Amino acid sequence: MDERYQRQMLVPEIGAAGQARLARARVLVVGVGGLGCAAVPYLAGAGVGELVLVDPDRVSLSNLHRQTLYRTEQIGALKVTLVREFLLGLNPRLRIEALPLRLGAADAARLVAGVDLVLDAADSFAATYLLSDACRAVRCPLVSASVVGLQGYVGVFCGRAPSYRAVFPELPQAAGSCADSGVLGSAVGVLGALQAQLALATLVGWEPQVQGRMVTVDLRTLHFGGFSFARAPEPAGDELPFIDRASVTPQDAVIDLRAAAEAPEQAFAQARRLSVQELEERGPGCVEPGARVVLCCRSGLRAWRAARSLQRRGFHNVALLALGE
Repeated sequence: MDERYQRQMLVPEIGAAGQARLARARVLVVGVGGLGCAAVPYLAGAGVGELVLVDPDRVSLSNLHRQTLYRTEQIGALKVTLVREFLLGLNPRLRIEALPLRLGAADAARLVAGVDLVLDAADSFAATYLLSDACRAVRCPLVSASVVGLQGYVGVFCGRAPSYRAVFPELPQAAGSCADSGVLGSAVGVLGALQAQLALATLVGWEPQVQGRMVTVDLRTLHFGGFSFARAPEPAGDELPFIDRASVTPQDAVIDLRAAAEAPEQAFAQARRLSVQELEERGPGCVEPGARVVLCCRSGLRAWRAARSLQRRGFHNVALLALGE
């Protein structure tokens, strides 16, 4: 028995067979911020054989209260590089690929096709829908989590379960973010650890399976809940696809929903700046007939709302682009 994994192999749900499955597994981790920092050390420690880390960000001072793999003197360094170094120090047997890129549609399809499980720790609407669509196409399990303030959730989608769109066919009218609403570092740690737990259970193949399960957490009231979505139907009708910058063509009608004060520079040369209200008032008449409309905003929330407004008026050739900070 390998001494490194001796204690966990004594757990009946793991054993030698489960440990061998973990050693053969290849996991894509999107986001090594708060959730990722909490989850990936447990995946590495458990002996998951190969990790692919994706995150374009560099360490900033505001990260450090919850992203505990980084130190003050590392501010400005690429996160994926630092996490790779940390994990190899924890478990030198691992194979780790560090990719400092912002996930796009083409990247999602390519990366998901070569892994056994995806851990979505980006805490981004656009990234989650991109990953869910890619995972659903190849039946790859997706462990996704989100946390704001003291509340969060984690679920296992796709694979043998319905997709993220089946559970969340619509974005909320408004949603907080860590930057806007705040977040407690320990709350992020709890949700990230739950992600690791569900990922390991999925890779080992525990029964009853955790795919198609959602866990909800309220750390203010210390309430843990959850439900099964194993029979949730996939949404009917037009799905709103998230795309990346590289997918935008000169023929697209690009509408930037951000105010000038929010984004002084237009996202694309052909972009028109309209608010969601202005677009709703003008309808499809504000774009050229036959053109694809690409709706841009920071998180994707406003773009989703505007797209649904266009669809209700019979305009269905719409794509969404989340431009980030």
